[in-house]
Amino acid sequence: MTSTASFKKNYRSVPILQNFYTGGPFTVSSDDSSNASIKSTIEGDSLKVTALVLSPDDKYLFTASHSKQIMVWDLSTLKCLRSWKGHEGPVMSMTCDSSGGLLATAGSDRKVLVWDIDGGYCTHYFKGHKGVVTSIMFHPDPDHLLLFSGSDDATVRVWDLVSKKCLAVLEKHFSTVTSLAVSENGWTLLSAGRDKIVNLWDLRNYEFKLTVPTYEVLEAVRAIPPESPLAACLGSNDKHSGKKQKLGSPPIYFLTVGERGVVRIWNSEGGTCLFEQKASDATVTSDKDDAERGFTAVVMLPLDQGLLCVTNDEQFLFYSPIQSPENTFELKLRKRLVGNNEEIIDMKFLGDEEQFLAVATNIEQVQVYDLASMSCSYVLAGHTATVLSLDTCVSSSGRTLLVTGSKDNNVRLWDQEGHCCIGVGTGHLGAVGAVAFSKKKKNFIVSGSSDHTLKVWSLDGLMEDGNLAINLKAKAVVAAHDKDINSVAVAPNDSYVCSGSEDRTACVWRLPDLVSVVVLRGHKKGIWSVEFSPVDQCVITASGDKTIKLWAISDGSCLKTFEGHTASVLRASFVTRGTQFVSCGADGLVKLWAVRTNECIATYDQHENKVWALAVGKKTEMLATGGGDTVNLWHDSTAADKEEEFRREEEGVLKGQELENAVSDADYARAIRVAFELRRPHKLFNIFSDLCRKVHADVQVDKALHTLQKEQIHLLFEYVREWNTKPKLCHIAQFVLFRVFNILSPLEILEIKGISELLESLIPYSQRHFSRIDRLIRSTLLLDYTLSAMSVIEPEGEDKASKVISVLQQEEVNEPVVDDVSQLGIKEKKSSKKRKSGKSRSGAEKKVRESAFTDASAISVQA
Repeated sequence: MTSTASFKKNYRSVPILQNFYTGGPFTVSSDDSSNASIKSTIEGDSLKVTALVLSPDDKYLFTASHSKQIMVWDLSTLKCLRSWKGHEGPVMSMTCDSSGGLLATAGSDRKVLVWDIDGGYCTHYFKGHKGVVTSIMFHPDPDHLLLFSGSDDATVRVWDLVSKKCLAVLEKHFSTVTSLAVSENGWTLLSAGRDKIVNLWDLRNYEFKLTVPTYEVLEAVRAIPPESPLAACLGSNDKHSGKKQKLGSPPIYFLTVGERGVVRIWNSEGGTCLFEQKASDATVTSDKDDAERGFTAVVMLPLDQGLLCVTNDEQFLFYSPIQSPENTFELKLRKRLVGNNEEIIDMKFLGDEEQFLAVATNIEQVQVYDLASMSCSYVLAGHTATVLSLDTCVSSSGRTLLVTGSKDNNVRLWDQEGHCCIGVGTGHLGAVGAVAFSKKKKNFIVSGSSDHTLKVWSLDGLMEDGNLAINLKAKAVVAAHDKDINSVAVAPNDSYVCSGSEDRTACVWRLPDLVSVVVLRGHKKGIWSVEFSPVDQCVITASGDKTIKLWAISDGSCLKTFEGHTASVLRASFVTRGTQFVSCGADGLVKLWAVRTNECIATYDQHENKVWALAVGKKTEMLATGGGDTVNLWHDSTAADKEEEFRREEEGVLKGQELENAVSDADYARAIRVAFELRRPHKLFNIFSDLCRKVHADVQVDKALHTLQKEQIHLLFEYVREWNTKPKLCHIAQFVLFRVFNILSPLEILEIKGISELLESLIPYSQRHFSRIDRLIRSTLLLDYTLSAMSVIEPEGEDKASKVISVLQQEEVNEPVVDDVSQLGIKEKKSSKKRKSGKSRSGAEKKVRESAFTDASAISVQA
């Protein structure tokens, strides 16, 4: 059994694979730290973005969407600086000049506009195209104030920014112009279109120079700078090819990409193709047209970082030029970023140190990711339909193998080192939805299909060092279920195999002949996952009825039922040597369970959609979960959390002692700071209460409040709000509020996030306290007047006595004072005779004085 120390209590997740690109426009910064992680997200106007571009200094981003608004974003704050409506239709393309002061936009309204970025106003308004303007670019040389635009009317127009006129209309294309480029010397314009040609134009007289037929629909053309490593490799390749260079201007190298999905490099002299990729690195599903396999764009990366090609299936391919030992030019694929994985169906850890993750999505290839960079290291292509399941193992000879099942009814075996298929198993009549390797001997594969059958495939004829695909032979076949088989699992000792099906049952079979041992019945819906315990004779099943069950193999009895998911449970796998397991489901939750106590130890809500895939590392026991939105990597944080908790307790004890020392030393500023760090509002109240009794309390409080950050000021207002609700504590709350308002201006207070709600909640109780104190002050004035009139106390002076009388007279005019007198508990003797309304105020005051004198005389006589 596992020791208590390895019992897991918590996991921490890191999103390692997220959908970040679903097609459309993109732009590239000069930063080469690109990986699959999302650094930040800008919330736009919720409509589809049609064009975007970065400023030359990478500080600002310009976007346009179907709302027809052109927006300027500050990338340091992710805030919109300004926006304006430019075109009558969506903006199809935009570009920024080299100085960063002008922005040119091309619209579906056939217009080309140039904007002053700082002012946000239009400086140039160009009309002339008869179709949608698809591409636009400034001349890269700031001395040439020219703007080029290409349209689906098959023309390229040259605009003069000084005279604001069209200098030339270039007409040699027969279809949409998709891309424009200017040579390094600035005197040749290249235009590519869907008519499968590249045209070269002389910018000295705007005459046509050359047509280069490419025999493929082109999406992008880029001129190659002569000083780039790419040109250096090409120059070396040209020398070795033995071609003579013509005298005069040097040749122009340019590259094209299009529907074929390959990069081709051309020489302007004669329009010859210098280089063409042997095979496309783009991947595509078989139900799409061949045209969908191609590239949509290519970018020459800054700082000589190579090429970036974007595919139709939302992948970013990074290439580096290399010179092979045979002195031939090659493009090496150094990184592949998958922008959109759509639905992740299954995945498993791969490699000796589990440093790779094999992922099956709703395409026909398996993508293998490097966990360090989360770039797609390579793709396993061979299936002709969506891959539904996969499993991995390390053979007895140390060879890392991977098996996949697909909708094409086949099972394929792959070699991880050679990235190739080494075995194919045919014979299923339906989609193969589940596959599993032998756990002990690693010499067979089990597969389950929608044809309701279970097959065992032998690996005996597999060559250890061969890369040729062999036909796998089925050792045993059985009609296992009445409906589709969703999951299969092999026992740790290779003696049993368990299958789970849509028919709501799980069956245990004895290997190698697939003899039925027991049928596990009890689930109310189909079973999605089965797995053997690594230490006990039991099986765990996850079902669409929202439950997980633990079964005994000996008699098929249900030992335990785990409830907690709110939707179908799609996966369940053992961890911690069978004492715990992890489950995930259609509710997007990942749960950690303890087998012995039936307790759900932790629940994690890190997915927004269904979690179809769950992988558990055999060595590291780290987890990977995947669904329709992202792939999360989970690490056991039990030991780290325990150390962190111990550190916090130790730090709390030290801080508590520091707080007591500060209070005893009357260092109230430090005491307040430490009380905030420890989040002790009661201790903080006691400190403020002690300060209120000091002579120079204001200085001490102000000194302490000056050291607080905005977050601490917000926390202080939260404490004050609670104190202010209680009459016994409100005077301290009002004292603190008074000091805060003295040292901070209203603008500084309003800058604190969330302060408005706190201030609004302080107003009602503050008004109530003010009214209560106001009534008390008025009542004390009546008491002072009454006692002074009775000669019980000596008036401080004629001025004060007259002031008291005037206040009381005002009270008599506004409201009767009998209620106040009764509230103070002062009893007055009522006159037996009713007062007449005609008596003057002086007479009334005289009677009160006489009555008081009589009462005082009576008191002295009795004494």
